[in-house]
Amino acid sequence: MNFLAHAWLARGGSDEFLWGNLIADGVKGSDLSGWPEGVAAGIRHHRRVDAFVDAHPVVAEIRRRAPSPQRRYAGIALDLVWDHFVARELRLQVQPSPLVIRTYRLLRAQPAPARLATLVPVLVDQDWLHRYADFAFTCRAIAGIGRRLSGPNRLAELVPWLEEEHARLAVDFQRLWPEVRQALEVREG
Repeated sequence: MNFLAHAWLARGGSDEFLWGNLIADGVKGSDLSGWPEGVAAGIRHHRRVDAFVDAHPVVAEIRRRAPSPQRRYAGIALDLVWDHFVARELRLQVQPSPLVIRTYRLLRAQPAPARLATLVPVLVDQDWLHRYADFAFTCRAIAGIGRRLSGPNRLAELVPWLEEEHARLAVDFQRLWPEVRQALEVREG
């Protein structure tokens, strides 16, 4: 799961909790004592979501289907693909989302940790979360992330497979997402 899916799952929590979920990929290590408790709880929640998704049988099945030279990178690509399907489910292609607006407000309010410091302003300024509803945009984002990795762009090499698998991945998402929501969605209150 990527920014949008994590935001959706954490939306019932405080702003600190949501922000912690959003910036968790930029936070290293298990010692979260330097973070406010709400932010630390959000970081821990994000990590639980990632562990749940990474260990899910649907994700294991998809990784086995991925082309072997790029299989190692499939998880990164799938995180953005899941955001695409969340965006479609939320109908972000036709209406602005209060959740996205809240997410952008939080991301603008303070700088993200070093690993995300350059990505987050671009994500917000270019409105990636709404744009994930467009699969072509999602694929360009995947390829762009691949340019930041050393060596050949294995993520860009995955894009044709993702395009071929789009309908099947949509079915996979419908098998995965309800279980993720049931296990890890934070309800208001």
